Amino acid sequence: MNMETLQLNQVSKIYNGKVSYKALSDITFKIQQGEFVGIMGPSGSGKTTLLNLISTIDEPTSGEILINNKRTTGLSKKELATFRRREFGLVFQDFNLLDTLTVKENIILPLSLDRKSVVEMNIRVQEIAERIGIADILDKRTYEISGGQRQRAAIARAVIHKPSLLLADEPTGNLDSNSARNVMRMMETLNREDHTTTLLVTHDPVAASYCQRIIFIKDGQLHNELRRGENKQTFYQEIINTLSFLGGESRDI
Repeated sequence: MNMETLQLNQVSKIYNGKVSYKALSDITFKIQQGEFVGIMGPSGSGKTTLLNLISTIDEPTSGEILINNKRTTGLSKKELATFRRREFGLVFQDFNLLDTLTVKENIILPLSLDRKSVVEMNIRVQEIAERIGIADILDKRTYEISGGQRQRAAIARAVIHKPSLLLADEPTGNLDSNSARNVMRMMETLNREDHTTTLLVTHDPVAASYCQRIIFIKDGQLHNELRRGENKQTFYQEIINTLSFLGGESRDI
């Protein structure tokens, strides 16, 4: 039986101001455990709002969001902080690493917050660093390494505590095309080997082509979805065709 890691039921978000603005309208979809799903759409389509709601940074105006069948709304601030830390791994476009710490210290942050033993932390960081190919830079500071290495370190930090859901927001946005491909290959491998449920928000059709399924949104509504078949190049072309049909700006494509 398939387990859903993430479930959205009729989720809407309205921002109230002088003029109310409906950022998302009746969004319903599920992500099964172990899936690698992309979210795409033109600028202003609601991708960021959607990510903020899923990651519990913001709350929906109506509807419900479930992570492992647990509702994310109605939790106290303290419960929410613990929930967020344990259930999510977060990867951002600008890496969000702390310059005052070494790469190793950055990666073990989620474990130290959960008061894991030093022995366990060292074993886990060595294991993930070797798999991701950054074992030789663990003692360096973040400003001494390349952008691609920084994003690898950020992904290692995001998955070291084995989260239920890895949320990646434009993870290749600050990388050259070669580093971007390496990072996406690594995320695909982690998803395949560890069955880490992964949700990727991206403008980049190349990054999106590593997903198994892509959900497109436009004007705050679900538009359509694509599933990857055997041929990755065909999938990439379908993504580009869909984006141009949605009227994405040239920089989105």
